[in-house]
Amino acid sequence: MKHYATQRKESALQKMMPPSNIPITKLSMEMGIAESTLYNWRKQAVNKGHLVPGDGKNAEQWSSANKFSVVLETASLNQAELAKSCRNKGLYAEQIVAWRSACMDANANVKEQEKAFTIEAKKDK
Repeated sequence: MKHYATQRKESALQKMMPPSNIPITKLSMEMGIAESTLYNWRKQAVNKGHLVPGDGKNAEQWSSANKFSVVLETASLNQAELAKSCRNKGLYAEQIVAWRSACMDANANVKEQEKAFTIEAKKDK
């Protein structure tokens, strides 16, 4: 197994993160690092709570988990800190506000769903 310098690993992870968000296949060719190694590094970073899409998608195409991570990361930031974070990630504050709203509304219909489930369960008896 080939060992890479910490600096090179960090450089690769940085390129996978926003705003660059370089796809792993392209990054593999650019840096001469096996795709499996890059996927492993990305998995380790994600497990540590870092936002590392590495799939070349723009922010609106990110997974719900990645969007939720950004919402959690930025929840306690003031306007200046939020602006800096947005610049670093290649995002707009409006995107984060919309994602936060979507997260808050995610369970809006829970009571209606519970009622429907209860009614359905009674019908089955």
